[in-house]
This record gives sequence, structure tokens and C-alpha cells, in this order.
Amino acid sequence: MIKIVLADDQALVRAGFRALLDAQPGMTVVAEAADGAQAVRLAAEHEPDVVLMDIRMPGMDGLTATREMPPGPKIIILTTFELDEYLFEALRNGASGFLVKDTEPAELIQAVRVVADGDALLSPGVTRRLISEYASRAKRPHPSQDLNLLTDREREVLTLVGTGMTNDEIAAKLFMSPATAKTHVSRTMMKLHARDRAQLVVIAYESGLVRPGWV
Repeated sequence: MIKIVLADDQALVRAGFRALLDAQPGMTVVAEAADGAQAVRLAAEHEPDVVLMDIRMPGMDGLTATREMPPGPKIIILTTFELDEYLFEALRNGASGFLVKDTEPAELIQAVRVVADGDALLSPGVTRRLISEYASRAKRPHPSQDLNLLTDREREVLTLVGTGMTNDEIAAKLFMSPATAKTHVSRTMMKLHARDRAQLVVIAYESGLVRPGWV
């Protein structure tokens, strides 16, 4: 059973999400929060698998709440705008991806399952747009000592993940099977202590492996 906490300051939005998710087999909404501070408390109390987190809430916003979340739950950021200025920072703070609030019900359900299974909710197209729009505003990169733990092939794979490539695209680019590409990605995540693919994208940029155009 996938346990979910909903965090949104609009009761009507929470009610709609709850009705949809509770109707799905293998899913249950265990709590609702009206602000970020309440979301953090409820996550510690209920130990959910997934938190659906509105990024803009009064008091503690979703960005701060994502940073202060206890270990365990995967966080899906909910936003009204597909290229919200805070999304890259949310990924840096530990979010596994994001959804626009008017997403189709089937996509929301699939997103919860994907994130609960440990994958990042970042399509290549969204990743590329997000990087193009906002990553250039990030801090100038500093080489990370952790990258020394990677083999040359793993560094190459990390760079391609950072550009938004899927495992299949990486496999085609490096002339390997998709299964081998997936193994390299998994090993890279383990060595860098990244919780999911979204974190690898952030690491690739902040370490300077991928450069969006710093001046």
C-alpha cells in the first residue's frame, strides 16, 4: 500500500486529489496538510511513501518543507506553472520531480507509482527545459571529490543523465544495452548517495560535469 500525504493550502484541491487517489487500488491518503510546517509534522508522524507538496503555501512554503522533510518519503512538487522559478531549487533540496496541478488524473496516479518505486519524475523534455530556463542561474560549480569514486564510464553516464537523456538514449549513445545503462546509472546513484535520477541531474550541474553557460 502506497501511503500519501497531501500538502496544499486549498482544501478543494486536497479534496479532489484525495478522492482520486483513495479510489485507486494500493493507494491511501493518510493525512492532509494546509501548509509546509504541518506537512513536515505529518510526514514524521505517518511515515508516508509519497508527499504531494504544493510549492506555494502561506507560512512555510513547499520549498522549505521539502528541505526539512524527515528521511523516507519521496516528494512530488505541485505547481501551477510548468517552469516555476523554484523548481530547480526544489530538486536540489530533495524533490523527486514535479507535476502541474491541472495534469490528467491518469498521469497523477502514474506519477505517484513511479516515485514510490524509487524513480524520478523527470521526463527528458521537462529536464531539458528546466535546465535551459533556470540552471544557468545556479552557483558556479565546484568539482566534487565524490566524482573520484566514479569510473570513467560512470562519469560519462552521469553527464548524459544531466543533459536529460533516458536510459535508452544513453544506451544508444554509448553503444550498450539499456540494461547496462540502467546498471551504470544505479551504481552512480549508489556511489554519490543520490536518492533518485533527479538528484543526479543536480549533481551533474553543481559539480560542473554539465555546464548551462556560466559567465
